[in-house]
Amino acid sequence: MSVYTLGISAYYHDSAAALVREGIVVAAAQQERFTRVRHDPSFPNHAIEYCLDHAGISLSELDAVVYYEDPRLKFERVVSSFASAGPRGLRAFSVVLPEWLSWKRDVLDRVDAELKAIGRGAAPRAVASQHHRSHAASAFYPSPFENAAVLTIDGVGEKQTTTIWHGRGNSLELVNSISYPHSVGMLYSAFTYYCGFKVDSGEYKLMGLAPYGEPRYADLIRRELVNIRPDGSFTLNMKYFEFHQGSRMVGRAFEKLFGAATRDPESELAQRHCDLAASVQVVTEEIVLGLARAAVEQTGERSIVMAGGVALNCVANGVLSRSGIVDQLWVQPAAGDAGCALGAAIDHSARAHGRPHLAAGGDGMSGALLGPGFSDAEIEQFLTDNGYVFQTYPGDKLHHDVASHLADGAVVGWFQGRMEFGPRALGARSIIGDPRDQDMQKRMNLKIKFRESFRPFAPAVLAEDAQGYFDLTGDSPYMLVVAEVADGIRSGAALRPGGPSRSLGSVNETRSELPAITHVDLSARVQTVTERDNAPFSRLLRAFKASTGCPVLVNTSFNVRGEPIVHTPEDAYRCFMRTGMNVLVLGSHVLRKDDQPPFAEAIDWRDEIPLD
Repeated sequence: MSVYTLGISAYYHDSAAALVREGIVVAAAQQERFTRVRHDPSFPNHAIEYCLDHAGISLSELDAVVYYEDPRLKFERVVSSFASAGPRGLRAFSVVLPEWLSWKRDVLDRVDAELKAIGRGAAPRAVASQHHRSHAASAFYPSPFENAAVLTIDGVGEKQTTTIWHGRGNSLELVNSISYPHSVGMLYSAFTYYCGFKVDSGEYKLMGLAPYGEPRYADLIRRELVNIRPDGSFTLNMKYFEFHQGSRMVGRAFEKLFGAATRDPESELAQRHCDLAASVQVVTEEIVLGLARAAVEQTGERSIVMAGGVALNCVANGVLSRSGIVDQLWVQPAAGDAGCALGAAIDHSARAHGRPHLAAGGDGMSGALLGPGFSDAEIEQFLTDNGYVFQTYPGDKLHHDVASHLADGAVVGWFQGRMEFGPRALGARSIIGDPRDQDMQKRMNLKIKFRESFRPFAPAVLAEDAQGYFDLTGDSPYMLVVAEVADGIRSGAALRPGGPSRSLGSVNETRSELPAITHVDLSARVQTVTERDNAPFSRLLRAFKASTGCPVLVNTSFNVRGEPIVHTPEDAYRCFMRTGMNVLVLGSHVLRKDDQPPFAEAIDWRDEIPLD
């Protein structure tokens, strides 16, 4: 009988569940995909039920249930943090204390009660892992390396914010750590907040804004905010931060230092915000390089794996991959707290049962396609029951038909196989388009994603063709490394004396033969695609290449601003009909917008974001 371990992350943000069988990751999903509440922190009952259904087991068949962090240690940190804040933290502490005293200190009891309420048998009593150990396990055990340095960087777990581990075979040993309040994640989130974006989700926006600016404030940040030491460690100057007081990230001292008030989220972005983003990005990259250098020195390993929210900073990952500090880099695709559910489960399982995927080569994440899938028969039933108009194409005919639509300028909703685990759409729940189209970025941002026009889009490229289009070191299967576009495809503004403009007003300038995926600094967040990781998406790329000569597609997540990535065919159809997409592909079934019956929930995109 197989031995299953269930991992759970919950009650902060991005709740998730993951199921591991004897060292093999079987299923994993975020709660938000089921509830349609973005970053849903609630107990992941729907994600757990999916994992059980996928494996065909009950809770009674679990060997263990592992919660992703230690609530007692976290409570100690919360109390200590508010105590250090003194009277200024009293109001916020009075809000959070009752919740901690009533149930959060004993969250494992609540987990046990929630599992009982699912009614799928009697689960083992939940046990606690530790936050950064869960991150580290999620990075090391599924990685393709027998041995590796492990680096985890986030806002804060229980007390640690940064850890270095040594992964060897089936063991994971803590080597060094940095504790709260000294945190790269909090530093980056402070600037996210100051620039008017939402903490714990707007960091992506800040990273996307950075190339439009110059790091004019980097020296000021180094001098006043963070002390970066030669050994890779760092400390924050807490007189400029207020996150430890529990109410906001920064206040008057920070605003005085940078000469302006915190940006109102609804106000216009200015060039100074771009410069602030560029500045904290450069400093973050410097800190990550220092930490990676320390990890290599302290473990003796030249391969490094990463997790934690800061590991989703794909620009910093790209800098690290090209730095020469490491020979090989692998980043957990669900690097944030959702991935801690997987880490908690696989840490328990791999130590007992090993890492079977190493014998087969590659990593153990199955291309991150670990979520629910729907059969062609299920999709057809949904379409037929609702009177939606579709055509069904077998095999290669589907890929050639969709490639033809893309070449004609269509924006396509692409819904295939099992859903991705983690924040990136990797060709299972994606919106795709022709990267050669000059207007594609603006069109996707404003008519489909309903988001800021400065936001870049990522390219998906056949792995064997990647070097011809991008200056990429190694593969990037999970869209977690940024590389520059190759010299051979640069054009337009990129070739003029002095290089291309990088101001906000230059967003629509042509910089390469693939303008829709080339950012203002000539970079792109690359996804390399192989038949092994995602056969349907690989075959679509091959069909597009055969039709156009281009092995690259724009790939962005199948959702609109403020909503999670779609989960079901119904979610996909609703998103398709509410936006400017032209074609929807659900499995083998193709739907054209013009053929569909009237849809009452259509969005007038012109009312969403002004065309600036």
